[in-house]
Amino acid sequence: MHEDTPPRVPEIGDDAEELNDLDAEILPEDEDDQDMELALFELVEPISSGSDDDYDENTEEEDSPQSPVPDDSILTFPAHTMPVFSCSLHPHNELCATGGEDDKVFVWSRNTGQILYEFTEHKDTLINVHFNRDGTYLASADLAGDIVLHKLQKMSSESDEDGGSFAFHKVWEFSMGDMAWMRFHPSTNVLIAGSEDGGIYFWRFPAGDCKVLPGPGVRCNSGDISADGKKFVASYHNGTVRLWDLRACTTIMEIDENNPMVHSGGCTVVAHDKASPFFMSGDGAGKIVFSTHSGPVGAIEVGDVIECIAFSPSADIRMAATSTLSGQISIWDSSKCNLRTNCEPPGEK
Repeated sequence: MHEDTPPRVPEIGDDAEELNDLDAEILPEDEDDQDMELALFELVEPISSGSDDDYDENTEEEDSPQSPVPDDSILTFPAHTMPVFSCSLHPHNELCATGGEDDKVFVWSRNTGQILYEFTEHKDTLINVHFNRDGTYLASADLAGDIVLHKLQKMSSESDEDGGSFAFHKVWEFSMGDMAWMRFHPSTNVLIAGSEDGGIYFWRFPAGDCKVLPGPGVRCNSGDISADGKKFVASYHNGTVRLWDLRACTTIMEIDENNPMVHSGGCTVVAHDKASPFFMSGDGAGKIVFSTHSGPVGAIEVGDVIECIAFSPSADIRMAATSTLSGQISIWDSSKCNLRTNCEPPGEK
């Protein structure tokens, strides 16, 4: 069990071996992509949170006592004895799954807080807990790369909304070595995980078929599925970003050291738009790069480590949000690559 928040581990290992393709049920035949044509735009000046003239005023505000942030939650789940690093809500009922540094996975009711199941198979810090798209599987993974998959079986006639009674059966487990992240495919029963050596694993269930996209020998920090489900974009610790064709297992586009918009600070996160061939990536130096499947179309410096990028789940709302290590949240018009607004952290004026 690790005593601290899971660290970003330095690059290790060799390229992962590529395995056989999954069948066409998972990776359908390619169709003509209608790539979005975006004009290159000039780099935008860094977003500033304040000037030097404000230093004395800001210092005084920081030294003054602040009121505690009110707790507006409707329920607190206290069962974990150490920090919690992952949680997942069931897509159809009240079930919630959480995992953390105490090496435990709890499944509990988000309406009452009642513990329904406790899993203790893991021997290391839980960093990923996820229900699949229809809530029939629950996957959990720890820092050592041990993955456990449970299948949910409903045992009562109660409504899905009420949760009902479920039985959890362990149907699969695998040890992939040190893991960076894990997620389910949004539309098929495929589990995806990134490794410390850059390899990206794909498993199809219930068959358990597997293939691996080979890595560059450094940590794969993040990955996301394209809007059509046929491509995968991944970010790596050396600053490169790769767009993969999932059926052919080949790289379609790469932002590397030969590209002027490469991430020099190590690419920390990448996210793909839910409705178009467009994605955004961020790095440890504070750069955000906007890209289509043909390549990068622009970049902006925000001056802080980019921790998270998320697109609107609605195709009608062309918005994306980014967050930084210091707590700055920015909202972007993803159709124009323009900043819409900055959300100030609580307590700031």
